[in-house]
Amino acid sequence: MFLKWLLALVLIAHGIGHITGVSAFWTTLPMGFNQNPWIFGAGGTLSSLVGRIFGVIWLAATIILIAAGVGLLTNQAWWTNAAIIGAVVSLVAIVPWWNTVTLGVKMGALLDVAILAGLLTPLKAWVFQVFKL
Repeated sequence: MFLKWLLALVLIAHGIGHITGVSAFWTTLPMGFNQNPWIFGAGGTLSSLVGRIFGVIWLAATIILIAAGVGLLTNQAWWTNAAIIGAVVSLVAIVPWWNTVTLGVKMGALLDVAILAGLLTPLKAWVFQVFKL
């Protein structure tokens, strides 16, 4: 039971962590992101239109990952789908801005990869056994 709560809290915390991206793209609050353009060229910066659009993607990742954690805590069958979709949306939000984001965000991308590996590969059976899901 403890590990289930821990996994749910990790999902929720990861979702909340995406608020940094929302804030970086939609406010002037310092979030630690640098002003380097996205990986596709100089046209995409935090304050550009493409940056604002990605701010919405960061917000979607926030909502989906928090929902996945809450779904896990409340024993909803859909929590795994939400976690998978949330991890994919998170990677879509992070990877194009790899040169801009903080080390913590890059670690979040590694967590996304772990979520996908744990839920989309044969590791899923092991994850469910260890976490008693």
